[in-house]
Amino acid sequence: MKELTKAEEEIMQVLWKLEQAFVRDILEELPEPKPAYNTVSTIVRILETKGFVGHEAFGKSHKYHPLIAQDKYKSFFLKNFMSGYFGGSFEKLVSFFAKDNNLNVQELDELMRHVKQDLPENPDSDGSHT
Repeated sequence: MKELTKAEEEIMQVLWKLEQAFVRDILEELPEPKPAYNTVSTIVRILETKGFVGHEAFGKSHKYHPLIAQDKYKSFFLKNFMSGYFGGSFEKLVSFFAKDNNLNVQELDELMRHVKQDLPENPDSDGSHT
């Protein structure tokens, strides 16, 4: 999987939200100033070439849909981000975040409580609590 450009990611965010869309539908969801229709169409075709998007043909029109799940891309992106900026260390990431946001010990404890809440109890857990 390749990392998306900012423009590609913006289009993917819309497709993940809508689940399927024509170029005009994608264009409607984009913030102002809106890019040209042809620009969006070109980006969608690039995403299709990269394997992120598929389409269903309706005559000359195409309805596009994501082929890569948003969570799968998030995971890929965060791993690359952490590897590139923090040597793959979650500890370094949290330390940076804490310093950059001037978190005190109580706020950091609260953050860690939230992280622990979202994690399964053990690696084999299916997420259900019986």
